[in-house]
Amino acid sequence: MRIEAYTQVQQLYQSQKVSRTQKTQKTAHTDRLQISNQGKDFQTAKAAVAAAPDIREELTAPIKARIQNGTYGVDNASFAEKLLQKQEEMR
Repeated sequence: MRIEAYTQVQQLYQSQKVSRTQKTQKTAHTDRLQISNQGKDFQTAKAAVAAAPDIREELTAPIKARIQNGTYGVDNASFAEKLLQKQEEMR
């Protein structure tokens, strides 16, 4: 392949690129974004969830203290009953 042919092809492609950009500059389009009220509510709720702590310490602190003291116990019959209820709900 000759080097002159390569540069001629390259010049041809560059001239087409310039003409394309000139066409896009002539037509001016403006983009607009509109968020619905439902979308705004979703954004507010998402921000509130992100700001909330992952663990509710006011609920977990007493249970942690009872576990550390050795006074926390689970009623096996009650636990099994609740487990079976959840299984029935999932069917």
